[in-house]
Amino acid sequence: MYFKLENEDSQKAQEIGNLIRAYNRLKREEAESEPLNLYVEDEKGNLFAGLIAETFGNWLEVEYLFVKEELRGQGVGSRLLQQAETEAKNRNCRFAFVNTYQFQAPDFYKRHGYKEVFTLQDYPYKGQRYYYQKDL
Repeated sequence: MYFKLENEDSQKAQEIGNLIRAYNRLKREEAESEPLNLYVEDEKGNLFAGLIAETFGNWLEVEYLFVKEELRGQGVGSRLLQQAETEAKNRNCRFAFVNTYQFQAPDFYKRHGYKEVFTLQDYPYKGQRYYYQKDL
């Protein structure tokens, strides 16, 4: 047996991911995972904003929320987040989780009732990464 360092994506990295997911499925409680994705586009299909998330058991986990610069401050992000939370409630979720950087949207999430769980300081060197949750 020997240890090998790789500095690139490989089939082995995918295999390790598959192995841990299989192990987790055997050990954790049963919970359904379902994508929850919302988009804002024009009649031609040009994308202006979107929210990429999933519901997992009791939780809505927001992975990405993006609004193009020209639409910011017009409530588009708020509507996306509210629609995601409503759909998550329809899926019987009780909580929501999101993380964001100091230059992204910490105040936005606070205005929407999210509470800080913890913060990574000096991330990746001088910044902060905030982790928030909300009771739905």
